[in-house]
Amino acid sequence: MSREIVLDTETTGIEPSEGHRVIEIAAIELVNLLPTGRHFHTLLNPERDIPADASRIHGMTSKDVENAPLFAQQVDAWLDFMADAPIIAHNAPFDFMHLDAELKRIGRPALPAARMIDTLALAKKRFPGMPNSLDALCRRFDIDLSERSTHNALLDVKLLAKVYLELRGGRQPGLTLASNTTGPVLVTEARGERTPRPIAVPAEAEAAHAAFLAKLKDPLWLKLESLS
Repeated sequence: MSREIVLDTETTGIEPSEGHRVIEIAAIELVNLLPTGRHFHTLLNPERDIPADASRIHGMTSKDVENAPLFAQQVDAWLDFMADAPIIAHNAPFDFMHLDAELKRIGRPALPAARMIDTLALAKKRFPGMPNSLDALCRRFDIDLSERSTHNALLDVKLLAKVYLELRGGRQPGLTLASNTTGPVLVTEARGERTPRPIAVPAEAEAAHAAFLAKLKDPLWLKLESLS
């Protein structure tokens, strides 16, 4: 069983070094590339204001998170859900940078960089020189974007799970062979005994054929007949 976690965060801004904080964490579980239905989601009180520029991106204001729990209050539940699975994110270094800053703030170790799977890097490798935002990839893979008016983290991870499946080669659930199939599948058709059905050639057709051969010089057909 291959377990992976698709993760997204929303923040008050770009740089943690400038005091910006995480205000939302969303994560969903994949097993063998497909969502299991298990997820983790929480809003977080950043203990600071949310600038208007950030609100225009994710649609959240300080009022939306003023009664949310602190990161320290949710960290154990979040880490338990993540366990030791690889972490898939779009522009993953950004999410890791902010989460590591939150972890450092409460004296917890950073997330191991080896767990990071960056779908932005995967997309750039597959589609060099093309737009590779989450929106652009959804449109390219014909994934429904009708609900995505802002960068809501929980919706984004659901979309990203579909994009990740496509980036890994694409697979339609239910169209794969049973998991216990260990060898090639041989499809055979039962056949009964066949009765020979000789084709009768009319005498006039045989005569016309013989007359045609008589006009040819050393015809190949007569050599073949002599060998048979």
